[in-house]
Amino acid sequence: MGVAYSFTDWNSRSVLNGIHFVGLDNFKEIFTSNKDYLSGIGNTLKFTIISNIVKLIPALLIAIMLQEGLKGKGLYRTLLYLPSILPFVIIGLVFKSILNYNNGLLNAILDGLHLGILKQKWLSDLGVVWKSIYGVDAWRGIGYVMTIFLAGLNTIPRSYYEAAEIDGANFWQRLRYVTLPMLSGAIMINLVFGITYGLKVFDIVYVLTNGGPGHATEVLTTYAFQLYSRGQYGMSSALNSILLLITAIAGVVIVKTLGKQEVQQ
Repeated sequence: MGVAYSFTDWNSRSVLNGIHFVGLDNFKEIFTSNKDYLSGIGNTLKFTIISNIVKLIPALLIAIMLQEGLKGKGLYRTLLYLPSILPFVIIGLVFKSILNYNNGLLNAILDGLHLGILKQKWLSDLGVVWKSIYGVDAWRGIGYVMTIFLAGLNTIPRSYYEAAEIDGANFWQRLRYVTLPMLSGAIMINLVFGITYGLKVFDIVYVLTNGGPGHATEVLTTYAFQLYSRGQYGMSSALNSILLLITAIAGVVIVKTLGKQEVQQ
């Protein structure tokens, strides 16, 4: 129904005027009439790519460290996973307070350590606001990604590593030729979940910055939310349809690509 409404002028006045088919007019406006919408699409894609990188790589390395028998690994697993079960709205509100420039905890700690030169307007400076969003997102998500990698690592027979060690393979060679190929299933799951999450991200951006400063951190979902709040339901549905299309294409490409690799292995 949402896709169908994206081709109409459905709005808050449609109760009186009715809903009319307008073809591709909503999509033309998104791609030609308003540059803010295009920047929102760009921000969504940028967040999807970078947020996956800053979570996947550290989570994989942490999972390998814990799998190798790190002392107290059960405690570390629990502590790293706990943030992922917290509601993102709560996390956003807490970090919005921590990252406040005037009375936030982070800048207060920097002052206490006589490192005031490192203080930043974490949520209002164009140069650091996205870094702050990525940092909060990674804090919450790394534990979840790590758990999936740990499940994948537990399925790899120990004899593979023993054979590689006998052949003289070092840590990086074992990682490249044994661990990563055998983790293709876990990597695919994390990528699909991560890309789907990244493309439909809303809560962290809305709570931390509300799309600001200016429109610097607006994403597709925040624009769709604003349009819907203003009664422009057809335009909001058009943005969501674009998001649906991008998500579907990305998911199919990842599953097919990694699925073929898994079959070959």
